[in-house]
Formats: sequence, C-alpha cells, structure tokens
Amino acid sequence: MSSAPSRHEFTTTDGVRLSYTDEGSGRPLVMIHGWTFSGRFFDGVAPGLARTHRVVRLDLRGHGSSDSPDHGYRMSRLSKDLADLLEHLDLTDAVVLGWSLGCPIIWGYLEMFGTGRVSRAIYVDQTPRQYMDLDWPWCHSQCWDDAALAALKATTNADPAGQDEQQLGAIMRREPTAQERELFLAEMSRCRPEVRGAVMEAHTRLDWRDVIPHLDTPSLVCIAKENIVFDWRGPAWVAEHLPNATRVDFEHSHHGLFLDEPEKFLQAVTAFTAKG
Repeated sequence: MSSAPSRHEFTTTDGVRLSYTDEGSGRPLVMIHGWTFSGRFFDGVAPGLARTHRVVRLDLRGHGSSDSPDHGYRMSRLSKDLADLLEHLDLTDAVVLGWSLGCPIIWGYLEMFGTGRVSRAIYVDQTPRQYMDLDWPWCHSQCWDDAALAALKATTNADPAGQDEQQLGAIMRREPTAQERELFLAEMSRCRPEVRGAVMEAHTRLDWRDVIPHLDTPSLVCIAKENIVFDWRGPAWVAEHLPNATRVDFEHSHHGLFLDEPEKFLQAVTAFTAKG
C-alpha cells in the first residue's frame, strides 16, 4: 500500500465540501469509488496510473474525507458532484473511471452533461439493474427487491462494523493484508448508516438499461468473473450494449478486481487510455 497523497477540497453548488487527491501528470483520470468506500481503496493502483496520468480520486459526499451532510444522496446529485469537480479543476479530455456505485454516477453524468469534458469512460464491475425482474435475473445478492433492501438497511443500522467486515470479505477474493484491512475498515467506518441507506436506496432502485445503449463514449468495461456481489453477466450486459466498448474479463477476481488482479488492471487501463 502506498502512502496517502496530499488532499484538496472544493465546495459543490449546493454547499458541500468534497475532498479529493491529485497526483501525477498527463491525461486526467478521475476515479470514483463504490458504496461506503473512499478513494483510498485505489491506493494499490493509483501510483502506477500516476506515472502516465494526472490521477484525481474523489471521495463522494458522506464518504471518506468529504463532508457528510443530511441531504444530496440522490444519484442525480452525485452525478452533479462529479460535474462540479470537473469544472472546479477545469478538466478536459478526461477519462472517468467508476467502480461499482461509481459507474451509474458516470452514466448519469454523461446522460445529463454530455462529453464536453470527458473523452473516455472506464466501468469497473457494475450491473445496469440491481433489482430482480422477470427479464432480469442478474440481481444484487443482497438487494434484489424492496424487502431485501429494507433488511440490508436494518442490518447496517444495527451493526455497521459487522456489515463492513462482511462487505470486505465479499469484494476481495484474496485475503487482505493487515495494513489493507486496517485502512479499508477505517475508511468504511466514516460512512454513517443514514448515508449508507440513502445512497443504496437511490442507487439500487434505478434501471440503466434504457440509457446505456445511447452512451457512445469510448469505454472500457472490466468484469469480475468470480464476483459474489452479483452475477458477472450483469456487467457483461453493459459491455454488450455500450456502442463503443472494450471488454476485459478478470478471471480470478471478486468485485474489487483491481485489488485481486492489480497488474492486469493497470495494463488494461493504460492500454485503453493510450488509444485516444
């Protein structure tokens, strides 16, 4: 694990202070973490990416080192936070990378704000729909309908630390090092139960299958074939329906595939961003 890079902050259009790190030089690569996590989860790969990119890691509102307000946990607001960051840094020709929850934040951003600042997108292991339906069997393993979502929220409220341990075990196929475990659990503990419930509810009830086929930004889709959070065929649907997508499968990874197969991840990302 690398040491933490220096932190910066900016204020969103609705008055929330968000924290981010900024390292390296070259083409901008903006990295967006998943639910309850933070930009620190990318510590293992960010230094390698920063050799050829300006790597910006955002902590979402309510996560990591950012403010945790009592409002703004709709997906549209999270996409607007990304827009505010890109405008604050005046980034153009940026590559945006989303892991898990980070993917629909980017889908929403592209749907609402277009490609004026973004030239490429990288989607790391996210299904377009988390609920089960008659035409959608590849649902989230814990949030497949309203009742399951309510149960997850109740469990999280009662024992957030226990939920963190369970989630860490689900996203990594390998055993985390002692340093990783300490860091990741500490970062997850900063996400309040109220935030967890609000974000998961906003995230998991959406269906992006009507949006994705219209996003023609050149895209890389990374798929964890041993994922236990949801079936790998959900992220595979994303790769199949994006008009301009490159697909890379990670055969020996759970949901946090850049944690399980970091060298392959670095190769896939750098090869993709070098194309344009």
